[in-house]
Formats: sequence, C-alpha cells, structure tokens
Amino acid sequence: MSGNAVLAMPGLPALMTQALAASGLTVRAMDEGAPEEIGALVVSGGVVLDTALVERLPKLKLIAVHGVGYDGVDVAHATARGVAVTNTPDVLTEDVADLALGLVLSVLRQIPATERFLRDGEWAKGGRSPLTRRVTGLRYGVLGLGRIGRAIAARLEPFAGEVAYHSRRPVEGVAYRYAADALALADSVDVLVVATPGGPGTRGLVDADVLAALGPDGVLINIARGEVVDQAALIDALDGGRLYAAGLDVFDGEPVVPQALLDHPRCVLTPHVGSATVEARTAMADLVVANLRAGLAGEALLTPV
Repeated sequence: MSGNAVLAMPGLPALMTQALAASGLTVRAMDEGAPEEIGALVVSGGVVLDTALVERLPKLKLIAVHGVGYDGVDVAHATARGVAVTNTPDVLTEDVADLALGLVLSVLRQIPATERFLRDGEWAKGGRSPLTRRVTGLRYGVLGLGRIGRAIAARLEPFAGEVAYHSRRPVEGVAYRYAADALALADSVDVLVVATPGGPGTRGLVDADVLAALGPDGVLINIARGEVVDQAALIDALDGGRLYAAGLDVFDGEPVVPQALLDHPRCVLTPHVGSATVEARTAMADLVVANLRAGLAGEALLTPV
C-alpha cells in the first residue's frame, strides 16, 4: 500500500534487521520499490541521513533512529517536511554507562596491556608489568549530564574523591559540583568522561585547551561522539606527554582509527560498542519497531525527539 513501507538504510545491526523481518511490516532496502511506497525509514544512530533522500520520499511520515543520538538527521528539515523523528533513549543507558566505567578501569589499571604482558609470556620469563594508576580517590568529571551522563556519574560516585559535571545548564536534584564550562571542568578533575550529544554545537568541544587543562596526568574517556573531541589535538597531547591516557569507544571519521591512537601504549580503544549488548540491542530494535507501527498507523509515537 502506498506510504506504508519501511525503508531500511544500510548499516543496521543484525538484531534490527531481524526484528524488521519478523515485524510483519513491508520492508524495503535501498533502491527497492517506488518512492511513493515509503512511509518510514530506519537509520542507525550516528549515520548521516542525506536530506535529498527525504525529499525523494513524498509519503514519508517517520524517520526512526536506531540509537539515542540523532545528530545524523536534520530534524529541522524533517519537521519542515512534516516528518517525525524518533530515537531509542533509556534502553541503552545502562550498557553505555557500564562501558564508560570499563574504560575508566581499563585505562587507569592498563588492563589490556597487562593482559598482553601475561599472554606474551613476559611474566613467565620473570618480567614485571609496569605500574599503573589508582582508580579510587580521583576527581572525575562528566561532560554532559543527560541520561547516560547521570548513569556514568552514579557508577563513579562510590570510589571517586569527587564527581563534577558540566552541561548547558545546572541539573536539578544532583549533588555533583557544577563547572561553568568544559575548560573549567577539565581544569578541576583527573579523569574527564565525555557523554555529551554530538552535532555541530559540540564538534571540537574538547579541544587543545581542554586537553591541556587535564594535564600530563589526566585521562580522557569518550563514549559520546568522536567529533566532540578534537582528534588531532588529542593525538598531539598524547604524543607530547601532555595527557596521560585515553579510553575511546568513538572516533572522528570512524570506522577508520588513526594509527597514532592504535600505536599509543596507554590508549584503550573499542569499536563503538557502547550499546552492543544482546539486551540493549534487542530492546532498541523492539522500540524502533513499536515506533514504526505507531507512526505508520497515525498513532502517538513512543519516543519522539
């Protein structure tokens, strides 16, 4: 039926495509069917959706983002076209926060490097693994105290000497110290965890000055968007000894990762897997399908942005 098919954009995770296949909805891949068929489309969070494609779909009612971040979608353009946008908040919050904590522990205690030391047989040969850093008692800063940022702060709180944060405005109901901006936050903490949304407004927010404020003993953790951190400045700070270490799940220009980051001995790197648990991805897929059903039926959306 015209305007009732779903366009599945390339790059969707397997659980999402499986959920679409089992949904009973009419699903089309790119270049399948007529533009007039498409009433909704599904796109992975972080993938840039071409506005020209939206213009070519005259019956489009809904863009369903598989992810919490929707910075790849021009929401203003969609709204002007009468197209709603949904995302998948909440269902991935705990898993992303868990990974952030895992990166904190992995970087400070250098867990991957010490495991390699053991696996390479260096311990058996009588070698001694280099000393690492204590986790307990450090000052932790969270840049962006939204759903995920609050979950990260809650995980850090039991062993932190202090938890501070910066968001666009102070958050009511939290006891953490508020910093006026990213620079002030970095200047007052030992570990900075980036959890702010992506998009033009936050591109390069963690720049050379912020990294310099963290200092040579400072640690940067990023589970937000790669472009929030000035990647060239980060590499320069690491190579120059002006930053101790970094734990990164996201990269500017991913999936390509600069060789300098791959080579740095105190970088712990993961391939954008914050929400990559069976539980989170299943819940995300279910929420996308629920939004698609509601949007195509003209009913209230579950999680409009």
